[in-house]
Amino acid sequence: MFVDLKPLTKNPEFRKLFIGQTISFFGSMMTYVAIPYQVYEITKSSFMVGVTSTIQLVPLLISGLYGGALADKIDRRKLLLLSELCLLICALGFFVNSILPEPSLNLIYALAALSSVFVGLHRPAMDALVPQIVPPSDFASVAALGSLRYAIGAIAGPALGGWLISSYGLRLTYLVDSSTFLIAIVSLYKMKSVPIPNALAKAGLSEIIEGLKFAKNNPSVLGTYLVDIIAMVLAMPIALFPQLADELNQKRNLGWLYAAMPVGAGLVSLFSKPLNRFSRHGAGVILSASLWGAAILAMGLTQNFYFILFTLFLAGAFDSVSAIYRSTIWNEVIPTNVRGRLGSLNMLSYMVGPLLGNLRAGSMASVTSTQQSILWGGVICTICCLACIQIFPEFWRYRSGLKPE
Repeated sequence: MFVDLKPLTKNPEFRKLFIGQTISFFGSMMTYVAIPYQVYEITKSSFMVGVTSTIQLVPLLISGLYGGALADKIDRRKLLLLSELCLLICALGFFVNSILPEPSLNLIYALAALSSVFVGLHRPAMDALVPQIVPPSDFASVAALGSLRYAIGAIAGPALGGWLISSYGLRLTYLVDSSTFLIAIVSLYKMKSVPIPNALAKAGLSEIIEGLKFAKNNPSVLGTYLVDIIAMVLAMPIALFPQLADELNQKRNLGWLYAAMPVGAGLVSLFSKPLNRFSRHGAGVILSASLWGAAILAMGLTQNFYFILFTLFLAGAFDSVSAIYRSTIWNEVIPTNVRGRLGSLNMLSYMVGPLLGNLRAGSMASVTSTQQSILWGGVICTICCLACIQIFPEFWRYRSGLKPE
């Protein structure tokens, strides 16, 4: 019934990686609340909060694609170490800006863009390294643990971040985030290097295109990307949280808006063992994405703060089911020597989607209202995700158990 902890108890290399990245992610989620809060406090505009996502998008696209090829060429552990060090420097930059008499909005945007560059190098390397240090029999368990790691950080991080912001201000929030990167760096330093079989001789455009072709020619992989992007672009409400908390007179509870979805995701991850019995992982992804849209639709029908938290809880639960099945599919069908490049596409699917979704939500709210932006995003998302049953029939029929070619 409970999540399988065997990869943590029996695999010291995975345990080091997991613990370090969990703590680092915890701090990053505090900053995830702090940045939009600070932008909204400076501008009083949800549109400008959405612009933050746009500014992060282009650097993430470029560095993500290149980072994937780089992760198929050089030691993935060393690439992670370098990325964590650079992210630490960016976190310290946010801290320095927060102690200025008048914090700079342009500097926030510049640091957000620079952070995206290093995230683009970090995530493909991590996604590619995990299947190298765990056996295939643990792939489903590792996917559930990854979802649980996300939930722990995304529940505690925003909750503590919101409390720190309201009680002590942004300075301490950014400083705590900086300290978490040090723990991740030490954990990675203690890990052993893992050689890449058939590593790339160079990481250039042709190698990136080769990875794109692999994804295009594999319906199971392509389906995971496209369904998730559809769901996130059309129904991501996070950019609206500062304005929503303001409108509902719930500023002190802003952190709970950010934490509600991870709470749902965390409970699903914690009790994830029964999910392994369902082999129709493609159908699981599509149906979970559709239910995510339905939960956001319900969120747009109310102004009751506690019911909004409940709908976000449900949305997080459905998103976690989708994430577990998507991760398992990726680990099953993607060969080791292209996992870096495919890892970059994985990252772009679950990071670019929310960035564009936040821009969509903020832009629509600026010309309609917060509630209308949420409601219609949920309606269109649900319809489009259900349509994926016909659009991606081969993905819909995918069953777990395929082996890498």
